Amino acid sequence: MFEGLSDRLSGILSGLTRRGALTEADVTAALREVRRALLEADVALEVVRGFTEKVREKAVGAVVLKSVTPGQMVVKIVNDELVAMLGSDASVIDLNAPAPVAILMVGLQGSGKTTTTAKIARRLVARDKRRVLLASLDTRRPAAMEQLAILAKQVEVESLPIVAGQSAVQIARRAMDAARLGGFDVVMLDTAGRITLDEALMAEAAEVKAATNPHEVLLVADALTGQDAVNTARAFDERLGVTGIVLTRMDGDSRGGAALSMRAVTGKPIKLVGTGEKVDALEEFHPSRVANRILGMGDIVSLVEKAAETIDHEQALRTAEKMRKGKFDLDDLSMQLAQMEKMGGIGGLMGMLPGMGQMKKQVESANLDENMFKRQRAIISSMTAQERKNPDILKNSRKKRIAAGSGTKVEELNKLLKMHRTMADMMKAMGSGKRGIGQALGSMFGMGGGGGMGGIPGLPPGMPEPTPEMIADMQKQLGGKLPPMPPGLGGKMPGLPGLGGPKGPGGLPGLGGFPFGKKK
Repeated sequence: MFEGLSDRLSGILSGLTRRGALTEADVTAALREVRRALLEADVALEVVRGFTEKVREKAVGAVVLKSVTPGQMVVKIVNDELVAMLGSDASVIDLNAPAPVAILMVGLQGSGKTTTTAKIARRLVARDKRRVLLASLDTRRPAAMEQLAILAKQVEVESLPIVAGQSAVQIARRAMDAARLGGFDVVMLDTAGRITLDEALMAEAAEVKAATNPHEVLLVADALTGQDAVNTARAFDERLGVTGIVLTRMDGDSRGGAALSMRAVTGKPIKLVGTGEKVDALEEFHPSRVANRILGMGDIVSLVEKAAETIDHEQALRTAEKMRKGKFDLDDLSMQLAQMEKMGGIGGLMGMLPGMGQMKKQVESANLDENMFKRQRAIISSMTAQERKNPDILKNSRKKRIAAGSGTKVEELNKLLKMHRTMADMMKAMGSGKRGIGQALGSMFGMGGGGGMGGIPGLPPGMPEPTPEMIADMQKQLGGKLPPMPPGLGGKMPGLPGLGGPKGPGGLPGLGGFPFGKKK
């Protein structure tokens, strides 16, 4: 989402930090580039003006220009103002009201309102343990009510039975009555949308609001619509009194201006963001974390949270016990690859690691192929249980059968087996005491051990420092040397394999240095 803006701002600000001293002219020139970068990212002009003026007022002061590290002080000011523009604190859906709490979902047609309604319902059930009733008020769009009913089944939430011929207001009142009688905690009202703003849309939404008195009015806006999303937010807020914004398609390739502008223009918080099509692809919006990612500072906290959500704790304990015994079979490797996919793949993780933005182009030039995860898991799935436990029995005939069953080549299978042997050797080294199991478990379960990324529950711990022979093997598997990691992200282990080193964020699944291939 913010890739282009992040590149521009990181480049501008890194130029300031490289200078030993700054003048007012230096700051002015840098802010001119910042202004241009924000405008090119579709940030509203009024927001850009306010942002750059606030930064200028603080950045040209004597405290900054005469400080020991003036460039870093300017970066901090820009970061602080970005956070202020996005909303100082994360804001969640407010359910602090007498049940049933009504949540009115509004927005234009095509913004993902119906899907987002189901996603939020799933979140309220899973995280807040609330009973939720979904009701579609869209009487105009063909099959809109049926769509919400299908989504409700997918997320295991009840939906209001469809009664033909009723108006939106009648359906809303029936939903509130049904919620009271049925003992529901939350009622989510999915209103109709239009292709563009018009009076009929606003009037209907206003009638529904008057009839149900919702505790939350959430505007669902498509982040890909750019500055037009800002105008939409302003119009809905003036007419309906929006209490929060949900941005969809934040995983897209838009320039991100809508997200930066809507909070500043409306004063209403962005509460949630949609990051994909799946029903669980919904995240809280944390201004400070987004600001850090825009400026290339990473987002370790979100990485930790995502790991905690996706990793099976009991499975991790079993893995730790096997590691203690120095065992690591192909089932364990498949599990690590699956965990990596759940967490967004290498691309998703790189955006959250500090310093990775500065070497993004170098990594892209290495042509890492994330589909390698799926192919490698397909190969492992084509093996028998005995073969996965004891890969040494794999001879030519078995290899041909496995390759045919997984739709791959024997060469890919051989590469996978070599990768597994290298990882198994590392596990044996760790189990034999070259890296204490106490340190490993400390890193794994957040006890700060091992010098890795303590605090990520359930992730396999950082690998021990590899031998030169191991490094040579891994570089051959990766098709040549990758660019070196930034300091502290890999110790002596070069390239992406360094992410498993004892000095880096050990414990990220699959980042022991192996499951990446070059794109064909």
